[in-house]
Amino acid sequence: MNDQKEEIGRGFAEAIPECHHLCLIYDSEEQRRKIVSEYLATGLKQGELVRYFTDTTSAQELRAWILDTGIDLPKAEENGAFAILKAESSYCPSGRFVPQEVIKKMVSRYAAARDAGYHGSRACGEMSWTLRDIPGAENFLEYEVRINMITETFPYIGMCQYDSRLFDGATLFNVLQVHPFMIAQGQIVRNPFYLKPEEFLAKLEASRKNHA
Repeated sequence: MNDQKEEIGRGFAEAIPECHHLCLIYDSEEQRRKIVSEYLATGLKQGELVRYFTDTTSAQELRAWILDTGIDLPKAEENGAFAILKAESSYCPSGRFVPQEVIKKMVSRYAAARDAGYHGSRACGEMSWTLRDIPGAENFLEYEVRINMITETFPYIGMCQYDSRLFDGATLFNVLQVHPFMIAQGQIVRNPFYLKPEEFLAKLEASRKNHA
């Protein structure tokens, strides 16, 4: 595994070490386009299996973003290295969001990527689907924190996107607390608000009891 300390503070043109669970909290589409396109393009250049889970961005728009980076996207899609999937149907295939089931699929995708000769597995997801009235969607923070509990055996590079114009401040603060790394001014930095999984789960359980 790469030395994470050497990578902190670098942009997406540099290699991102394994076991990176990132959050992108944004309020500008121009800013998001630049960061997301570089993030995806870097994964493809490094020979990773790359998946994008879209909620509001059209596939046509996303493809245009990546093509602007110089990536041979038709080839990447044809050989299966890159795919665009609907976020809601991917996170909630049964119509209900079950964190453990989604994480199990992530682990399987990583194993399949390694077996197929890819250098790793990278994903990027738009999280606005959690704001809809989907059974289990209220458990998305549990999903986010539990990803951090398996990274030692499951090297994972994933970036979760949160539009600050849609999510309230309290939710966004919780989002920061469950991502070890964040994007700040186009750079990957260690998140000073991050809580260890056991700390956040205890906080989450206490909050649930208070609102019961």
